[in-house]
Amino acid sequence: MKSNVGGIDKILRILVGIALIAWALLGGPIWAWIGVIPLATGLMGWCPLYPILGLSTCPLKKKD
Repeated sequence: MKSNVGGIDKILRILVGIALIAWALLGGPIWAWIGVIPLATGLMGWCPLYPILGLSTCPLKKKD
């Protein structure tokens, strides 16, 4: 899997994922467990939806 999640995107995914999971643990709605998905994709650096949509937030690397 080639990385397709860039720096800011990765940080936001991790923060949103942690916030949603914490909310679920503190008695929030059951759907708050969806935070596992952005947390996992942020930690892995790869989003399975991005290739389908033709997106990537990862910066381009220069070829030498």
